[in-house]
Amino acid sequence: QVQLVESGGGLVQAGGSLRLSCAVSGINFSEKFMRWYRQTPGKDREEVARITSYGSTNYVDSVKGRFTISRDNAESTVYLAMNRLKPEDTAVYYCNTVAFGSMWWGQGTQVSVSS
Repeated sequence: QVQLVESGGGLVQAGGSLRLSCAVSGINFSEKFMRWYRQTPGKDREEVARITSYGSTNYVDSVKGRFTISRDNAESTVYLAMNRLKPEDTAVYYCNTVAFGSMWWGQGTQVSVSS
């Protein structure tokens, strides 16, 4: 059974930092692209960052220079370090992968940034 479990969200002031974690099981983690998405009420889920199995990364323009995605293949965990947070970063953050022909999502973790 594929499981993705996010953690690390919370409430921070603008300019603060958080580090999200996503623990993955049920797949060969080291071979998989991993992605972080975020979603606010009434809006589509937005891809924020992605990391390939080799560690190459890509980011949406709005978080470039502030967010860093990384992975620990030994721990089957993907991380999203978020610095200089802004109120517009407030959202539920989800990790994601594709395996066995399907997309898999975690339950999400709430990030709230106060101004």
